[in-house]
Amino acid sequence: MATPVSVLRLPKGPDPNSRGFDPNSPRFVALCRTSISTSAAEADAKELQREQRARSALRERFLRCLLTMTNKKVQFHMHEKVDVEATFGASDIDVLNFQVSDLHTPIGVQKEALIRCQDVISFTFDM
Repeated sequence: MATPVSVLRLPKGPDPNSRGFDPNSPRFVALCRTSISTSAAEADAKELQREQRARSALRERFLRCLLTMTNKKVQFHMHEKVDVEATFGASDIDVLNFQVSDLHTPIGVQKEALIRCQDVISFTFDM
């Protein structure tokens, strides 16, 4: 059964290894706003922790999804109502590009290709 999976983009972390995020950094504030202010009172600290736990669970789910779809046929639903199919290979560390093989497009087949994540609305694959 094919399950649509929307693409979630998170900003890179503050250090080269992308470990953690500084909630006060301008990059974090611009790209990854939380629903709770980081300078909130102690009562909101529990709510912030709950939100961070939820974000962590979603990120782990997405990464497990990428791992599961390796070497499987994936249907990508893109802008302008374009649907393409390819064998998924890998994603770069920032999840900005997908490496695929045997990309079937409306104008032909490409042996190897990179698909920009910004162009993908959702993707599906059989488990």
